[in-house]
Order: sequence, then structure tokens, then C-alpha cells
Amino acid sequence: MREGSSWNSICRRDTFSITIKTAALDIFLPDGRNIQIEILTSDTAERVLEVVSHKIGLCQELLGYFGLFLIRFRKEGKLSVMKKLADFELPYVSLRSAGMENCKVGLRKWYMDPSLDSMLMDCTAAVDLIHMQALQDIEQEWAKPTQAQRQKLEALQKEDNQTKFLELSQEVRHYGYLQLDPCTCDYPEPGCGAVLSVGNDEISCCITLPDNQTQEIIFQMSRVKCWKVTFLGTLLDVDGPQRTLNQNLELRFQYSEDSRWQWFVIYTKQAFLLSSCLKKMISEKTVKLAAENPEMQIEVPEQGKSKKCHIQQSQKDSSRFPPRKSKIEIAKADCVFGTIKEEDL
Repeated sequence: MREGSSWNSICRRDTFSITIKTAALDIFLPDGRNIQIEILTSDTAERVLEVVSHKIGLCQELLGYFGLFLIRFRKEGKLSVMKKLADFELPYVSLRSAGMENCKVGLRKWYMDPSLDSMLMDCTAAVDLIHMQALQDIEQEWAKPTQAQRQKLEALQKEDNQTKFLELSQEVRHYGYLQLDPCTCDYPEPGCGAVLSVGNDEISCCITLPDNQTQEIIFQMSRVKCWKVTFLGTLLDVDGPQRTLNQNLELRFQYSEDSRWQWFVIYTKQAFLLSSCLKKMISEKTVKLAAENPEMQIEVPEQGKSKKCHIQQSQKDSSRFPPRKSKIEIAKADCVFGTIKEEDL
């Protein structure tokens, strides 16, 4: 375990006065099943993921392609991915301190580039997982196949041909994207409703205008300069019989449009999850460019020298992918900054 992760875990245990004991933890799989594992209440997400992978037969070298998430189940079978658990977080504690009903720890793939499916094809357990998630995403209407694609996918599903199913899924709109809960944004005017789907190096935003017409806007990550998450306060939220306090968050990003930089603001409780997805897309793009440009060199700001740069963290995310010898130079203008970091939660 990394020294920083160990210290964060100790701080988190002390904060919640955790009694270290053996406990059972249910892990939700994308096909709706739960698998129960035995852990210590002090086990980190990194350790829990290792235990889960061992139980389902997932190759250890592929762990970096998967992650643990807090998932909330809503009415009519709809689910929300609330947050990605950092390696140092304690799933047992996070689940009990979430303050939400119908919440579970779930296992999902953790990469935003759908083409990375190809890296997992030699592991049966990994193929099972991404196949389960592909089915779940279609059921949840996060991935949006055409009628013709749906019929072909159903035929392949009946044949139990997972490989061909996943190959065809690559052609499906928003395959491999993570969809957030409905939120609001300030574009093209304040208070517009929005549904965000994030993946494949873009932010797809379906906006509901004041006249109830919808407009889809695609923000390409190559044109995003930086972003930040801001805490706006705490609100009393009434969800059925449950009254809870919820963080009111915004994520704003600077985007190049018509040769000028403009800020766009998204108000969502999943701002930290969205930030994690954006950082993951940057790290994956870095790895891909490194493979394509072996003569170039990466320059990553050292931790602590620039308070605004999160590129090092993005590089940490990508370090679990198969090692690349080549490196790429990253411009300082592309650094990501945040008013609040996920590590501070």
C-alpha cells in the first residue's frame, strides 16, 4: 500500500472512530447479483477490490481497469452511480456514512475509452463483467442502440456470443459512457435542465430549454482547458420519508468555442464523480498519445509545486494500464484545478 493511501486510511478510521472487526460486505455486480465477501472494517477500497477479484477470478494485472463505486437504486429499477471510491477509502465506512437509502457498493469497469475493452479479452472474468455492464447500460438507456443494432445484439445474446456482442456494442451510441442524474446548467441560459453522458473523450449534454425543446451539445475534451468543483452549501433534501442533508455542488469548466475561452457551469451532486471521469479521460488520452508518439517526452509537475495541477493524479490513474515506454509533453495550460479535491472528502 502506498504511504499516502495508508495515512489517508488511518485518518478516515480516526475520524469515524472505527472499531476494526471482521464484517460481511455485499458487492453489487452489473447483472444484478450480489456477491458477499468477508473483510475487515478497516480495509481500503484497494484491498476490497483485490478480495473481490480473487473471488470472481479476475486477473490481478487487470485490476486497474475496474473500480468500486457507491451506487444508489431508485424507483422503477433506475440506478445512480454516486461516486467512485478512491483507493484509500474504506467501503464499509463509506457505505454506512452515505446517508442514503438503497445504496450499495458496486463493481464497474473504470475507463472512459470504450476501445480499451480489447485489453481485457484474454480474461474470462473481465469479459463477463464488461458484458454484464453493457447489458445493464442498455437496460438503463445509458447506451442507445438503434432498432437494428438492438435486434442484432439480442440475437448475439441468445447465441451467448459475448465477444461479438461487445464488438457490436462499440458501434452503439454512448456505449461505455457514464450517465449522470438529471441536473441543471447555465447554458444556453441559467436554469436549463441537463442530462450528461461522459465518455470517449467527450461530454455529451442533452439540454432541456425553457420551451421544453431539447438540444444536444458535445464538449470535446481536447478543447477543455481546466475545470473546478465548488461547494455551494448544504441543503435539506426530502426524498420520500427520508429527510437528508445534501451537498450542493457545481462543476465549471473552461472551453474553447469560436476561438475564445468560455466558462460553462453544471450544478450536480455528482460533481466529484464527473471530475473523476474528466481526469480519467485525460490520463487515457495521455497514454494513447504516448503510444503514438514514442519520441516525445512527458513533463509532469511535481506534487506540491503547483496547487492548481492535477495532472499528476491523472497520471496516477493511468499508471495501472499496461506500461508504455514512450512519454508525451503536457502543456501547463492543460492542467486541471479544483477548489475542493476528492481526497478531502
